[in-house]
Amino acid sequence: MKAIDIPPGPAGEDYFSYDELWVSTATSAGAQGELTGRGHYAFATRDRSTVDTFHRAALAAGGRDNGPPGDRPYHPGYYAAFVLDPDGNNIEVVHHGEAAYSAPSVTITY
Repeated sequence: MKAIDIPPGPAGEDYFSYDELWVSTATSAGAQGELTGRGHYAFATRDRSTVDTFHRAALAAGGRDNGPPGDRPYHPGYYAAFVLDPDGNNIEVVHHGEAAYSAPSVTITY
């Protein structure tokens, strides 16, 4: 997360968060709660160089390449990189092209 400039949020024994991403190993009432390790987590970033930085950092940390930084056909300006984490989850960082952000981040308070 440091490579893509997203600060940590609240964290506990069975959960952690970064900006609007929340990951938990806890199960909710009635849920089976079996972790499959086959999720796809995508993070939008403000420029292409951050996509490149993420890819290098993820590989250096033990991730496996699942698509090097580059343009993708999803829409004009879609520049992304993909890495598989040790559990097989697909982690993507994408720059969607020039855009005006409506807010620097989402803040959740309790």
